Amino acid sequence: MKFLSDQGNTSAAVIGMGYVGSTVAAVLAGEGVDVVGIDVNPALVAALEQRRCWFSEPGLPELLYSGLDSGRLRVTTDYDLVSGVDVVIIAVSTPVRDTELVDVPLRTACTELAGHLREGQLVILKSTVPPGVSRNLVAPLLEGGGLKVGEDFGLAFCPERLSEGQALHELRTFPIAIGGWCPDSVAAAGAFWRRTIGAEIISCASMESAEMVKLASNWWIDHNIAMANELATLCAVLDVDVLEVISATNTMRKGTGNVNILLPSVGVGGSCLTKDPWMVWRAARDRDVELDTIPVAREVNDSMPGYTVDLIVEELARFGKKLEEAKIAVLGVAFKNNTGDLRATPALPIVTGLQQGGAEVAIFDPLADSGEVKKTFGLAPVETAREALSGADCIAVLARHDEFDDIDFVALRESVAPSCVIIDGRAYYSRETIGRFRRHGFAYRGIGR
Repeated sequence: MKFLSDQGNTSAAVIGMGYVGSTVAAVLAGEGVDVVGIDVNPALVAALEQRRCWFSEPGLPELLYSGLDSGRLRVTTDYDLVSGVDVVIIAVSTPVRDTELVDVPLRTACTELAGHLREGQLVILKSTVPPGVSRNLVAPLLEGGGLKVGEDFGLAFCPERLSEGQALHELRTFPIAIGGWCPDSVAAAGAFWRRTIGAEIISCASMESAEMVKLASNWWIDHNIAMANELATLCAVLDVDVLEVISATNTMRKGTGNVNILLPSVGVGGSCLTKDPWMVWRAARDRDVELDTIPVAREVNDSMPGYTVDLIVEELARFGKKLEEAKIAVLGVAFKNNTGDLRATPALPIVTGLQQGGAEVAIFDPLADSGEVKKTFGLAPVETAREALSGADCIAVLARHDEFDDIDFVALRESVAPSCVIIDGRAYYSRETIGRFRRHGFAYRGIGR
């Protein structure tokens, strides 16, 4: 059966207006698609209706508001509007607890959706799931409304592959992998993405293959960062700059590209890298396969916040300062640069460790919501960098947002302690910048630098 008409404008519903769902809905509406965004959280829906966006993704709020203003995008908690669209995209959260998928949000969405599906529709699952979930969980739940998958409606899995800070660009330019219940489902999903955003399509042989695409990607990223972090700890004791080593190493040709060691940092966070490898590990264990690299990489990356606290303590001690006597200015508490997302941020165990050691901590992060910062850290952020740096014995740059480029530590030299140390957790300052810091009396220490 054909699941997507060749005639007229395409319409879509996006179930789950979190980070991924909002990005997909905004981009589709921007391309002229009539979109209904559905979320069970009334507060999120109300915020969008009032033109308030919960995400700090560059360009996303403006694109969402443009869609809402034009009427191309509507947001609601009501599933009734699903029946009137051509394509339904499921983008609900899929958290992991103790290495197992918490499938309540996905089950709830599919169960509710089943009662509103009609013949001829296409359902696309974008939520990251372990292999087999699309076939063994999603499909049976969607059939609960009486329609038959592959006969009455189509089902495809298209993994989301977006990184925060670049999501709009990546959604428009990255190839989209598709695994379908049947050939008609694959064809319909491919036609939808080509027609709406002009995407290049990668057809996978099965839904399980497509499910593994996202998981394999994040397994590789997490493992690569773990290698970079261990390389950094070795370079530190060798008095070698890890960034110099990585830069030179990455010029080596290998296979169809270059060696590509990623950058070390204070740790790995966010909603994907901290859980997706465990999805792979659990899927393997359930099939009597042991994957040894995943627990090791996770252990290495989870150790980096503690390593960062130790660096701060060590540097303070060089100047006769104890942690319990120090003020630490923390710049950036999101899980990565240029986002305000605090989910699984490695900054949390760092701040916690500093406070448990008796330090006074001041947080400044212009991208993170102040209420969320206070809720997560139990500490209200200060409003300016100058306030954070005032009297600071240590400036810990845990996430380097572009806005921090306007903060001149040297110009604020008189505001900080005489023996102030800069801990470079993600800034990756150039040698010239580090030299300037040192000429003006700052000490400097980076991850592997």
